[in-house]
Amino acid sequence: MVTTSGLFRIAGRLLLLGLLVGLAIVVLYPLLWMGVSSLKTNDEILSSPFAMPHAVDFGSYARAWERGVGQYFLNSALVTVVSVILTTLVSAWAAFGLSRIEIPFSRIFLLLVVGGLMLAPAVALVPLVKLMQSWGIYNTYWALILLYTAFRIPFTTFLIRSYMVGLPREVDEAAIIDGAKTRQIFWRIILPMSKPILASAVILHVIFAWNEFLFALVFVGDDSLKTLPVGLANLSSRATTDFPAVFAGMAIAAVPMIILFILGQRFFIRGLAEGVGK
Repeated sequence: MVTTSGLFRIAGRLLLLGLLVGLAIVVLYPLLWMGVSSLKTNDEILSSPFAMPHAVDFGSYARAWERGVGQYFLNSALVTVVSVILTTLVSAWAAFGLSRIEIPFSRIFLLLVVGGLMLAPAVALVPLVKLMQSWGIYNTYWALILLYTAFRIPFTTFLIRSYMVGLPREVDEAAIIDGAKTRQIFWRIILPMSKPILASAVILHVIFAWNEFLFALVFVGDDSLKTLPVGLANLSSRATTDFPAVFAGMAIAAVPMIILFILGQRFFIRGLAEGVGK
């Protein structure tokens, strides 16, 4: 016989299951609709936008790729990969210094780093444009790479430091007794032990760099250098009569992020839980 408490537990589980199913539908439906729409014709999208296609047509992906999505994809990949490497290395080294080494005024340095989180990108656009022009890197890949790196270092440093603070100090002491240098402790001990939070930092930065629009719009004017967000906006304005190609370009841009999160979700959740929770 089921007791009252048992009924409440069953009802709670059913409610939780219903909420999770509803959340999954809210998240997945737009992605599925985008993918299905990319396989339709213009007439099908305009006449029955929510219906299934009468015949599957992958030609929209070829048209989108030929109209610049391929170049935009490569541009985004280049900027994202270089900036994520620079951001992760600089932030990990800074986090190591702020958490594992006795540095004078380390608290002040930490406050300065965290203070970088309060700088809104839109407020700094005008001086940044002047700065990039004076350095001769305006309208180049390096403009975006340096900006993405600089604006993500404060958050990434804070995130990695929160994780490194919880690592046992005995590991450092044992390494010093064995004659290890500071750089050896960082590269061979602390960095490998910080893999979960590093994976979280990498995923968060990739999502930011891959989807960033404002800097990519302002600091890159050459169409051959545009990244996916700006390139897709241009594609939709140029190809207003070819909606399948637009949806195909959006699908091409979304697939790498979906694959990345699926492959790294275990490290991502573990890193955030152990890092932010400390």
